[in-house]
Amino acid sequence: MQKRNLQMSFSLAYVERRTRKNTFLRQIDQIIDWSKIEKEINKVYKKGKSVDGRPSYSGLLLFKMQLLQIWYNMSDPGVEDFVNDSLGAMRFCGLQLEDSVPDHSTLSRFRSELVAKKAYDRLLRKMNDQLKSKGIMLKEGKAQVDASLTDSPWKPKGKKEYVIATDREEENRNEADQQKEQKHQKLIEKTKPGVDSEARWTKKRGKLYYGYKHQIATDDDGLVEAVHTTTANEHDSKGLKPVLKKVPTPKKKAALTDKGYKVPDNDDYLKEENIKNRIQHKAYRNRPLTTWQIQFNKLISKQRYKVERTFGGMSRWFGAGTARYKGLAKNHGQHVMEAIAHNLKRSPGLVMVKCVQ
Repeated sequence: MQKRNLQMSFSLAYVERRTRKNTFLRQIDQIIDWSKIEKEINKVYKKGKSVDGRPSYSGLLLFKMQLLQIWYNMSDPGVEDFVNDSLGAMRFCGLQLEDSVPDHSTLSRFRSELVAKKAYDRLLRKMNDQLKSKGIMLKEGKAQVDASLTDSPWKPKGKKEYVIATDREEENRNEADQQKEQKHQKLIEKTKPGVDSEARWTKKRGKLYYGYKHQIATDDDGLVEAVHTTTANEHDSKGLKPVLKKVPTPKKKAALTDKGYKVPDNDDYLKEENIKNRIQHKAYRNRPLTTWQIQFNKLISKQRYKVERTFGGMSRWFGAGTARYKGLAKNHGQHVMEAIAHNLKRSPGLVMVKCVQ
């Protein structure tokens, strides 16, 4: 009897979990008009024929599988198995029981093509346009900017190795040419197999990181408007202009950031673009902050928790902060997909809040 009760409790918990997951996917289908997203995907991903002559998978199906992959923190083979096993995931992807599911290699090729065509930023804008039309995202307001590190597991290990490189390698050179060439020889760090050669080292709070820097601009609700990716060693301040340029004009009435972005170049840019400067002030040697500047910084801090909460949510829900792929372009694609997944995950809850209000 006790064993039967345990089995029944497990079954009820499993059914509840499956129902909750399927409810979320149905809510997303009600919010998003996927035909508009498919139209954008088809501009860069042309559906053709497979090797054996069968029609290839649609770009929208592969994009939805990428969303499932982010939402439930799975690898390419993992999301392939998930869609095969879950009726809710299969329904979300528009598949029937008799349909075959794309394998992990197809998903990888699709991602590489969207990265090569720089399509992810456009897909984020298209998705946000729909959320704004439904009143989920704000159409006007402030842009809050912040940065976070994405640590790469493909970091160099052991001692550095170098090779000698020269500018010329012609044969039959005379002695004068050889002496001249020796002046142009230099040591170049040797790339080890398996290392992400595009990532870079940086130090934060005394800890070394190897990877990339993930910069976002959010609205007043913490929904992501734009994403910018650099190597980890690039200073935060250099990312303000690139990320703000991706934000729609009505959302750039003011820019709120921490003091890491406080450099003259950014102050000049905000003034030229007629964007209210809400960058926290920074103290310098022999030049402490004034009373007014301290109060100003406190006011900004009270509002900036929203962008920090966004990074926290992506890390907690999707495992953001760890690189899934090698290379700057692919990691930017990952960052944008995390932004899309974050905005959609929060959308059903925001609909309920706005309806109550």
